[in-house]
Amino acid sequence: MTDLSRLQERYEDFWARRNRTPILLLSGMRGAPDPVPAPERLEDRWLDTAYLVARERARLAASFFLGDAFPLVNPNLGPDFFGATFGAGLRFEETTSFAVPFVEDWTEELSFSEDNFWWKKMLEITEAFVEDSRGAYMVGVTDLHFGADGLVSLRGPENLCCDAVDQSEVFDKARTVLLPAFRRQFEALSSLTQRYLPGSSNWMGLYKREPWYVTSCDFICMISKEHFAEMILPELREELAYLGGNTIFHLDGPGALRHLDALLELPDLTGVQWVYGAGQPSARHWLDVLHRIQDAGKLVNVALKREDVAPVLSALRPEGLSCSFDFAVTEGEAGEILELAQRLSRR
Repeated sequence: MTDLSRLQERYEDFWARRNRTPILLLSGMRGAPDPVPAPERLEDRWLDTAYLVARERARLAASFFLGDAFPLVNPNLGPDFFGATFGAGLRFEETTSFAVPFVEDWTEELSFSEDNFWWKKMLEITEAFVEDSRGAYMVGVTDLHFGADGLVSLRGPENLCCDAVDQSEVFDKARTVLLPAFRRQFEALSSLTQRYLPGSSNWMGLYKREPWYVTSCDFICMISKEHFAEMILPELREELAYLGGNTIFHLDGPGALRHLDALLELPDLTGVQWVYGAGQPSARHWLDVLHRIQDAGKLVNVALKREDVAPVLSALRPEGLSCSFDFAVTEGEAGEILELAQRLSRR
């Protein structure tokens, strides 16, 4: 059984921005996991529930968890799973999946049914992990991209960009159609994942005693501040109100930075995860962005490369700061990072 006592106290302090050292998600592999025979067909490697459970069990057995990391499995059918529960197809690759959009002109009826194949498959996978775990590890709520990103999976990014100009009213469907479905899915999965362990987590890897979820909108990289205010903010405000502040916004890439000030003005937004993006300078080169988030009274989540660790931990306040690590951390390195955080807290 995973011991949540220290975890709960540490994360309670983090969400209240009173932690004296950063939340450090230090986990890695002690060695190669025991081999698990993989299904021959690519699709089965995503959908064979028994295989998924055995693979994750082997990974956890070969892993270490230090600092504020904890054993966690996130059921996953890719970032467009939510759109698939409305009728989009899914095309699988080795490490991700993509939506096959189906909306041609928005005359199609959009609805989420609990009889949807992909929804029933996600319930099956999540249930299997929960029953396998029985408290030995946490099971997270799967990746649910609703909002405008959900519309992208239904319509396609190019077509939705055209809609932003020609028929911006379609973005209200994110609020009136997709958001109610998100609530149903999130509540069902949150209840299921807490069967044996209290608390909530997801792909970001952070813990909270109350259900919490990541808010995001990668589509905002493609639109102006004016379109953001008109088409994204109304639905986002309702998301935040529903989650009651139990959320961190995933801000992805330099193209999204034009909207940071508007996000920081939202009182129900608790924090921001800054993702600088592939091919961009790493975290230590974005200290001005991270300071802006902290100075607005928001939590910060950021991934660090090896060369970022000392500069970022030295420059930022520990209160409300959480860090993952974008390199293969060894147990020895994890210990050194924890010692560094302790030394900095005594300054």
